[in-house]
Amino acid sequence: MARDNKKPAEKDEEGGDLIDKLVAVNRVAKVVKGGKRFGFAALVVVGDGKGRVGYGSGKAKEVSDAVKKATDDAKKHMVRIALREGRTLHHDISGRFGAGKVYLRSASPGTGIIAGGPMRAVFEALGVQDVVAKSIGTSNPHNMVKATFEALTSMRSPRAIAAKRTKKVGEIIGRREAGSAEAKEEAKETKE
Repeated sequence: MARDNKKPAEKDEEGGDLIDKLVAVNRVAKVVKGGKRFGFAALVVVGDGKGRVGYGSGKAKEVSDAVKKATDDAKKHMVRIALREGRTLHHDISGRFGAGKVYLRSASPGTGIIAGGPMRAVFEALGVQDVVAKSIGTSNPHNMVKATFEALTSMRSPRAIAAKRTKKVGEIIGRREAGSAEAKEEAKETKE
């Protein structure tokens, strides 16, 4: 059950506005003498819309307390994700957590966010504007969010790869563009 949390954005410690999205609320019952006691578990995604995002979960007897705990947990565990042009991913990537598998693809400008509920919340909080994502396997929101984070944190920017290989960024990006140009030439040759 995906919902958007329409609260005003809060300020983070660096002075930026935080976007928080309520992804799921789960009600659990404990059967005791005289009836049932209900508890709630919440899953929240928090981001600044500029490349920082985190998720957290919280449990309490009331929904509002569970959401507050989850939001605090998400703020503690925020990570920075490098985005291409501040709007999409650097490359296609897949992630897995438990039975949840997700495939994330970078997209051209104007594509928008094409993704399921829990993944959409992560991308909106992160600030991604163009992405195509597919979830395969479980539709459990916890596993989908964790698989999405696993994929995003394993993504590498050309700058990070260049630093690791002690090369220049232009060489790394040039190879990517040269590789696609060679593939186009081969495709033309096979058609003829």
